[in-house]
Amino acid sequence: MPSNGTANGASNGTTNGHSNGTAKSTSRKTSKDTPNGKVQYSPAERAAEVAVSPNNAERVPSTIAAIQSIGDTFNAANNDARMKLLVEARRLVQSLETPRETMIKHNWAQPAAHAAITLGVDTGLFKAMLANDASPKTVAKLSENVNVDASLLARTMRHLAAMGYIRETAADEYEPTNFSKSLAIPIIGDGYPCLAGGANSSLLKLNTYAAKIGYREPTSSAHGPYQHAYDTHLNFFAYLQDNPPLGPQFNHHMAGYRQGRPSWMDENFFPVKERLIKGAKAEDDAALLVDIGGSIGHDIAEFARKHGNSAGRLVLQDLPAVLGQIDTLDERIERMSYDFFTKQPLAGARAYYMHSVLHDWPDDVCERILENVKDAMEPGYSKLLINENVIPDVQAHWEATGLDLMMLALFASRERTAAQWKHLLEDRAGLRIVKIWEVGNGVESLIECELP
Repeated sequence: MPSNGTANGASNGTTNGHSNGTAKSTSRKTSKDTPNGKVQYSPAERAAEVAVSPNNAERVPSTIAAIQSIGDTFNAANNDARMKLLVEARRLVQSLETPRETMIKHNWAQPAAHAAITLGVDTGLFKAMLANDASPKTVAKLSENVNVDASLLARTMRHLAAMGYIRETAADEYEPTNFSKSLAIPIIGDGYPCLAGGANSSLLKLNTYAAKIGYREPTSSAHGPYQHAYDTHLNFFAYLQDNPPLGPQFNHHMAGYRQGRPSWMDENFFPVKERLIKGAKAEDDAALLVDIGGSIGHDIAEFARKHGNSAGRLVLQDLPAVLGQIDTLDERIERMSYDFFTKQPLAGARAYYMHSVLHDWPDDVCERILENVKDAMEPGYSKLLINENVIPDVQAHWEATGLDLMMLALFASRERTAAQWKHLLEDRAGLRIVKIWEVGNGVESLIECELP
């Protein structure tokens, strides 16, 4: 952005930002005599023309037709139709935007929105917007309620409204949307200050770390992009615990991530009764499900709700600092302090379960974790259930690819393809993949493993 604070950026005589925001070159389309009588443009002129043209104008008519076709029978209760329509709507926006607009969105609008939302969560703005009722409230009134300077709040809320995250009803007056209402809930709102304080710098400085190591793929979880970005010897999880309230906020963020996603415990995903409960030992001390690294118990609590009448112990394992953050938990679930880099204390369980554990670590570290599970498994009886993304070879979903780069920046690890899972689980860890259970692109799979 221009250092003189003006909108034209022309003080050095090189470019003219134009007050209408088109950022076109001042020398654009200059007539000149040529041998064939046609106007020729310089590479810079041609590049400027591309930068202010739609990204893919040719695709617009077919995308509109697809939206119309889906929209004619749209029902908000039909999630498949909603997802298809969302894909086409994003495609339409991407096609209509110019490269210049996309660049400004990435570099100005979206980072500013994240900062504004984080400020709103930290100050209780979104809760204040819901106080008494969700009717429109003035910036002046909200400023008093959240103890934020009115001018700062006005600028923050103006951008949130421009981005569509709150609704402007009059000058300096706003009402909430469903999105901003959700920001008042910790499992949605807490992700913003958590990632702002303990994750995003690792992504923003990934390019400098990659340059530092010669643009090779990072492989060290102890001296990787995260340590470079935060100038720390700690890993991501240790850093969050060492900088409260980032740890509890991350637990809320993970709970929010799980909302509305298909669950492997449901009948149309993984046949729990047939593959897990049937044939399980009925003795009082027999473990049915051991949730390794299960955080504050989101998954195993869901299992207790859906299959709580089954025989066998339900055990939640994680580090003491994590288990200490649990407020309430189903009384059937045992809490057990455990570090998965050490010997598994519960041998012969029907199923050992890990959700989003292995994606936090490169293959050599995963092999150590899996060895401890493998040693505890009973041949012909125990299963290992891994609930993670299996990225398809083509047309991967943006949630999975975004998370893959997040794993790269935070842990020097990855989201894995089917071939990469096979290499890790079978070739390196010595397990056998029975089946990869899937319900759709962009949804985490369940990888069922046994001893060979």
